Amino acid sequence: MVETQTSERLTLEFPSSLRLHVTQAQFEVLAAANRDMRLERNVNGELIVNPPTGGETGGQNWGVSGELYLWWRNAGEPGKGYDSSTGFILPNGATRSPDASWVSQERLDALTSSQRQGFIPLYPDFIIELRSNSDRLGTLQSKMREYIENGAKLGWLIDSQNRTVEIYRQDREVEIVENPIELSAEELLPGFVLNLKRIWNSIMNNEQ
Repeated sequence: MVETQTSERLTLEFPSSLRLHVTQAQFEVLAAANRDMRLERNVNGELIVNPPTGGETGGQNWGVSGELYLWWRNAGEPGKGYDSSTGFILPNGATRSPDASWVSQERLDALTSSQRQGFIPLYPDFIIELRSNSDRLGTLQSKMREYIENGAKLGWLIDSQNRTVEIYRQDREVEIVENPIELSAEELLPGFVLNLKRIWNSIMNNEQ
């Protein structure tokens, strides 16, 4: 009779000040083994562990992704939208996962079938990031600038704490809009208008 041993899986906790560097290949292995975690990798190869979103933020993310999907389905627009579980390998080597994003069909057609299966090796044309209570504004602003510097054409940073939206575009200053009711994706996604009433209303309900 052969005696076998079962290995016990342990959880390792490390402070946020500790920087762990991983290669892209190592990152993909980690991400596959920890699908319940939101992992990112910055341009320096540092592993970024994002905590799961809370119920309120998760609901907001779901609503935003849902509106993007409904626009795509009803407009019949070519291209594809993605939620926060999708990773993109940017031209600078960082791997990022926006809360919602969209890529044009022309750029998707240039990918091989294997490239479409894993982390997508390109930048999204359009991205949305929603700030949760645990997010530092400066960190999100740096990510937004990174998206634009790597080719993204339009980005929205929705700051529910301050009820503002920062709009990022190519070759233009960041536009800050206070308490907007809706946002238009302009000529990039014709007809896509995001209604922000539910996000602001959910904040008001929590404050009461």
